[in-house]
Amino acid sequence: MVPSWIPHNGSDLAQGDFLRTCLIPTFHPEFGQQGETETVSVGRVDLIVVTQSCDLEARNGTKPKALFVALCPIFSLEQFETINPHFKKKGVWEDVRRGRREGLHMLAGPDDPQNNRNALVVDFRQIYSLPLEYLSNHASEIAPRWRLQSPFLEHFSQAFARFFMRVGLPSAIPPFK
Repeated sequence: MVPSWIPHNGSDLAQGDFLRTCLIPTFHPEFGQQGETETVSVGRVDLIVVTQSCDLEARNGTKPKALFVALCPIFSLEQFETINPHFKKKGVWEDVRRGRREGLHMLAGPDDPQNNRNALVVDFRQIYSLPLEYLSNHASEIAPRWRLQSPFLEHFSQAFARFFMRVGLPSAIPPFK
């Protein structure tokens, strides 16, 4: 069996990098209603890089194309069930695994890929944009960290693209009878 994750060290980033405990801004419900000064708290979340690897690479002495990196939260099934208790129902995770739950993508767990209860779920409905420099520094402190490898990386990237390329039509061709 081909492993879906490989361990990686260093400050370089690529699409599919699993970055634990990243700092993210958290906004209170009344954000923007308090005038000129606002307080923004920070939280820590596990994230996976969704920005294309080619945009994160510095080539021939130039800077990377992206100064900010797009990331989505990644959860253990247990963590996700704590936030969303209806996911504890029978059959729900199988729907996610088969790609039938919009905005969610399941990945095998890096430690025990054969145990589906150790799988991870990515929520494409939440996207964070964080500075490349912060993430590179943070990545260098996580040794080793997990990096999604081919063909699982392409499958992940395709799922992300499919979620954002959806087009709703005002009317559809009627069903055949």
